Amino acid sequence: MRVFRERGGRGGKIVTLITGLPANALDDVATTLKKAVAAGGRVNGDVVELQGDHRDLVAGRLTELGYRVKLAGG
Repeated sequence: MRVFRERGGRGGKIVTLITGLPANALDDVATTLKKAVAAGGRVNGDVVELQGDHRDLVAGRLTELGYRVKLAGG
């Protein structure tokens, strides 16, 4: 699973993207992460998008949930 941030195509706003989650866990994990970072977000296909730059916090939370996380991007 990879956690990275992206700005392109979003009017200069940063979003945190999480890829590689199992399909049956997308909605539950997205809800948990949105509450943890106190930000909005959505599931778009097989990617969870969270508004804002929360890469490190999300990686820590996913590790607590038992996932192996790799930070991607700068």
